[in-house]
Amino acid sequence: MSALAGELAGPRPPTLLDVRWSLAGGGDREYAAGHLPGAVFVDLDADLCGPPGAGGRHPLPDPAVLQAALRRAGVGGDRPVVVYDGGGEGQTGAAARAWWTLRWAGHPAVRVLDGGYAAWVRAGRPTTVEVPRPEPGDLTVTPGQMSTVDAEGAAELAAGGVLIDARVGPRYRGETEPVDPVAGHIPGAVNRPLGALVRPDGRLLGPAELRAAFGIADGTPVGAYCGSGVTAAATVLALTVAGFDPALYVGSWSHWLTDPARPVATGAEATGAER
Repeated sequence: MSALAGELAGPRPPTLLDVRWSLAGGGDREYAAGHLPGAVFVDLDADLCGPPGAGGRHPLPDPAVLQAALRRAGVGGDRPVVVYDGGGEGQTGAAARAWWTLRWAGHPAVRVLDGGYAAWVRAGRPTTVEVPRPEPGDLTVTPGQMSTVDAEGAAELAAGGVLIDARVGPRYRGETEPVDPVAGHIPGAVNRPLGALVRPDGRLLGPAELRAAFGIADGTPVGAYCGSGVTAAATVLALTVAGFDPALYVGSWSHWLTDPARPVATGAEATGAER
């Protein structure tokens, strides 16, 4: 927090992106009500993801559309980027999805503000309603720079590695499904809700704590999914911090369900000899 404050006051501050988002919308209104000085609002749905459809609710963006949006926000290839979302108890994973998308697009230096906007405000740092007008950036999007899996790859991970379902337990077990048409999970996936990887204030656990929480042996192929690839991006970030090289199933459950032939499991995850 203090490091970012110092960088923002320096002669060449990082590009700062506000990506607050929720399923109900309103990130732009939150931004208008107050944001970090110099931050530019980037819309997760319109700018960082493709339109909902056969690829799921938050598919990969068209590279040209993404490049135009990032350049409008002032993103350049030779300038570090810091992204943040709302943070706190309402952790959505939006900043992690922005981090992942910029890394996928080839940007070499992207960080997430740990704890998000809530942590910044709680620390007594300044906010503003002034909307900056950044100079256009020059980032050239080079897609494919982060590991992904499709539905077949996700099934293979679940069978031969570790596929993490980042949703809350009731959704994983198929007890409720507030968004997608079918409840349940990918057979063989294990449930590690994002809430178990963060502190009560929304900050990510440390590397050793994360490794203990995941319980994954070194060298094990690992990936993550959720409802539409947003929350799971935060799990991918946590896995990266813990020292793993994870893949993201971008389409996630919303894509898995586009083929009715794909199997759906319900109930608690199998453990031990059952797996």
